Amino acid sequence: MKRLPIWLLSLSLAMPLPVLAQDADAARNADAARDAEIARLNRTVELLTRRLEVLEAERATWAAPASVAPAGTAPPRTDGQVVEAQDRAPRPTMADLPEPSPLPAHDTFDEDPETAARVDNELPPGEEGFDGFFPVRGTSTWLRLSGYAKLDAMYDSDDAGESDQFIPSAIPVGGQSGLGSFNMHARQTRFTIEARRHTDYGPLRFMLQNDFYGSGGSYGYNLRHAWGQLGNTYVGYGFSAFMDLDAGPDTLDFAGPGVVPFGRVTGIRQYIPFKNGNQLVVAAEHAGPEITSTLTDAAPRTTAPNVVLAYRHEGSSGHMQASALVRQLAYTGGAGRDETLAGGVAISGAWGPEGSGYLTWGAQGGSGMAAYIGDLLGLGLDGVVTGDGALEALDEWGGWLGYGHPWNAHWRSTFTWGRLYLERNAWLAPEAFRRSDYVAANMMYSPAPSWSWGLELLYGRLEQQGGAQGDVVRLQTALKYDFIK
Repeated sequence: MKRLPIWLLSLSLAMPLPVLAQDADAARNADAARDAEIARLNRTVELLTRRLEVLEAERATWAAPASVAPAGTAPPRTDGQVVEAQDRAPRPTMADLPEPSPLPAHDTFDEDPETAARVDNELPPGEEGFDGFFPVRGTSTWLRLSGYAKLDAMYDSDDAGESDQFIPSAIPVGGQSGLGSFNMHARQTRFTIEARRHTDYGPLRFMLQNDFYGSGGSYGYNLRHAWGQLGNTYVGYGFSAFMDLDAGPDTLDFAGPGVVPFGRVTGIRQYIPFKNGNQLVVAAEHAGPEITSTLTDAAPRTTAPNVVLAYRHEGSSGHMQASALVRQLAYTGGAGRDETLAGGVAISGAWGPEGSGYLTWGAQGGSGMAAYIGDLLGLGLDGVVTGDGALEALDEWGGWLGYGHPWNAHWRSTFTWGRLYLERNAWLAPEAFRRSDYVAANMMYSPAPSWSWGLELLYGRLEQQGGAQGDVVRLQTALKYDFIK
């Protein structure tokens, strides 16, 4: 493993250590409890203020005094043929607000939980009103334009393979130069359009989001979300129902632990709410099979949608989710064709009340579901075609653990570990994936809701099927400005 330059190590050690040094555990706990109580009171005051502001806006928009017609002007028509648009459309009111999520609010640098679909179109954790929304005149729709600008800068101790994200499976084992490298980009910058309205069939939510992770390392437009949810029925493109966005550790690194289930897919799903914070999710999704073969003309073939079934329980101290995935792998080619059943399970969760330390955790395993796992996505490791033309699904498994700790109202840290395995298989090349490790520790500073800064140290290691290994250390810093917070 290569060493970082002295100046970078000095920079990482020069973080504000006095903030971390607390007099005693009792004093720290007391401060955390006080800060949490103040935060709750502030949110209550802010919610009441926003409600008053929206009501005033509605009154100004809809209750404008009627204009007086000049003398000699014909009286207005009363036969109903001409009706103003604003008189036909239902007026948006705060009475139709969705219920807030019961989950505790924990800050995240990537803010992905804010764009996750939820049962009953609940507001994301920590939101208690239409933060940043404005009414669209003549309709019952509320619209919000949001997002953030983010600058990432990082230094790698050796060739990492992927310069913009930290992906251990991309480490070029055996081909590293031994030379460090610097990179800086703003590709994670994202723009979000969100619409909400109340209908006779339940609350409607529409989400459209993009970032700038275009292909080929460019700043091209990259679609992240394009979906709508009416009541508890979701249709569109976004995060897979197999994922648990609330169980991911808070990292500056865009990718996060490669063992965590990940995928943005096209699909349809139905939420089924029960009492006491329980719910079921049933989904049909499209994520095509990714297959490795020594046969040059073997092409993956999609024969059916992937099916996801998930159970979830939510409460004021956290949540737990158990998900199952079933899919069909198939290929066809001049030498033959074959198909096999594949799938897997995942269990994950987060625990810790708002304003205190909290755990994020998870484990997953299965056969033929590499297309749903961060480090394996795109590597052709759902299955392998053997010498006699049979299609074998590949087994993979792993787990992750994260601990987030708020030092005070402005500073927080997260410590993350993850490990992922793929079975040894004689039909895979020696340089194919076998195991990856991901470790991260960071310090984040948010002096105001609108901007945040962080410093993170990461370590990744990759082992190949043939036993060769490679690793890399990255020091990353990031500055983020939110558009509307």
